[in-house]
Amino acid sequence: MSYIKFKVPDKLKTQIKSALNTIAETRDGKIRKGMNEVTKSIERKNAKIIIMAEDVSPPEILFHVPLLCEENDIPYGYVSTKKELGNAVRINIGSSAVSIEEVGARNDNVLDNIIRQLEELKK
Repeated sequence: MSYIKFKVPDKLKTQIKSALNTIAETRDGKIRKGMNEVTKSIERKNAKIIIMAEDVSPPEILFHVPLLCEENDIPYGYVSTKKELGNAVRINIGSSAVSIEEVGARNDNVLDNIIRQLEELKK
């Protein structure tokens, strides 16, 4: 069993990383980093979207995250590596998962297209 529930095309992964970078650049954007923070964000229903890395080891660390997301109707997706995910949210280390709680001013629609495409992939 794996926490990776569907395959995300490379083009969409690039769009996700670009959107994360845009949100990380804004002062009022709010991104939670790491599995513990992401889990809290989901349980408190603050998360708008969850992004996980596909190379997390051991995979059991993130096994509960897609299940929690589905329970709480929170969209989720994947990028290839922890390093890419960390770089996309402007931290110098890899991150297993991130949660977007606030997209920031003037970024209102930055996630709409990505969320729509992720929902299509899950079907």
